[in-house]
Amino acid sequence: MRVLLSLPLLALACTSPPGPPPAKVGSGGAPQHDEVLMAENRDLARMEERDMDGWEQRHGRTLQRTGSGVRIGVIEDAPGPQAKAGQIAVVDFAVELIDGRQCYASAGEPREFLIEQDNVESGLHEAVQFLGPGDSAVIMIPSHRAHGLVGDLDKIPPRSTVIYRLRLLSVR
Repeated sequence: MRVLLSLPLLALACTSPPGPPPAKVGSGGAPQHDEVLMAENRDLARMEERDMDGWEQRHGRTLQRTGSGVRIGVIEDAPGPQAKAGQIAVVDFAVELIDGRQCYASAGEPREFLIEQDNVESGLHEAVQFLGPGDSAVIMIPSHRAHGLVGDLDKIPPRSTVIYRLRLLSVR
């Protein structure tokens, strides 16, 4: 009987009112903390840019940059219109990390995705619209336009730049 009477008191003790919630980033509650996080993020972005520049130098390539940081180097430029949002892109590809480790490849089995709508890297949606059927390209996608802070939870680590070697086979 004592045990049964003790349970409600124990439950009340464990459910004491919470303290104030922690300050949110950008809330003004901890400006020094926010400034530190922003500075660290800027440093990481500069390091990623430096690594991407280094990749271009090592491979003797100069890639065109989009406003979002995606870099594209057209290898083969076939005549015809560029792909557009809402079309289905059919591609052959290989994906590697900036250090050269290959992560994924279509291995001769073309893949397709709906441009601007399917669940692929936002940088890939952007880059494929610079290409037309028959074009091939090297596409370098910075982490913020690829898999972000967590990676893909499989072969692509957190905060990784990814490089596509891609051929746009067709659009429909």
